[in-house]
This record gives sequence, structure tokens and C-alpha cells, in this order.
Amino acid sequence: MASEKTSPVAVVMGSDSDMDVMQSCIDTLQGFGLKPLVRIISAHRTPEIAAEFAQNTAINGIKVIIAAAGMAAHLAGALAGRTTIPIIGVPLISGGGLEGIDALLSTVQMPPGVPVATMAIGSAGAKNAAIFAVQILALTDKNLEKKLSDFRKSQEKKVIDKDSAQRQI
Repeated sequence: MASEKTSPVAVVMGSDSDMDVMQSCIDTLQGFGLKPLVRIISAHRTPEIAAEFAQNTAINGIKVIIAAAGMAAHLAGALAGRTTIPIIGVPLISGGGLEGIDALLSTVQMPPGVPVATMAIGSAGAKNAAIFAVQILALTDKNLEKKLSDFRKSQEKKVIDKDSAQRQI
């Protein structure tokens, strides 16, 4: 396998159709100065590639994987079973008819000893996955810790400004 060492965080999707939702995750990571490694790997259609990717993540400098999939949503679990680095799962709504509940349950119901941190279904989960990855990386990166603190302050300021504007009406 060619070296994947491009970032401490990888964003892996089960299908290219997942990019519409996961772009907010990628954009959020980039907002923190991280250029994520982005891959399309299916736990069911390319299981050997998924296994090889997961087994080589730590070697290639990846410290956190964000894995997004819909329906059976086995991607996060398949990767978690092959590596000890943190996996953040993002369940997605797909054509399965269950509005992402199937993906949520597939992602969150991991057996003891093989954890996957599971975010909300869809775009909110995608953005929160990026922020959670930054929180993990900020434990050992003072620059990211500062950016995260600034981000939280900007979030607070937005709410205060909106409240102030509302009270002016």
C-alpha cells in the first residue's frame, strides 16, 4: 500500500454519494487547519481494502478515523475491529427507508471491547465528528487546543449576538 501519511485524521465514506453530507465534516476539519485524508471504502464491497486501510492507519500517522455509512453502516465497526486508534462513526440516511435509524443502530451497537464513538445521524453528526476529532487531537497539540478554544468562544459570541439582535426587535 502506498503511504497514506497526509493527516492525523481520515474521513472514510462507504460511497461517493455520502460526500454531500460529509463535505461539512471535511470543511470543519479544514477550518481547524487539518487537511483530512479522504477515502471511499466499502466494508461490504471492498472488505480487504477496508482491513488493509485500518491496519495501516497508525503506521501512516493517522490518529483518528471518521467513518460514515448508511443502511447496514458496518464501515466504522469493520475499521474499529482492525485498529486501536479512535473511530468516530457518522450514521447516514440512505435509500433504506428507515431515515438513518438502521445506520445509527448499526454504528452504535458495537460489541464490548470494540468501541466506536457514534455521532448524530446526518449533517449534524458529520460536523460534530470533525469537532470531536479535533478535541481528541487537541489533547496533544497546543495549536489545535487554542483553535478549539477560539471556536467555542466564537460559538458563544454568535448566540449572544443573535440574542442581542432579537431583544432589539
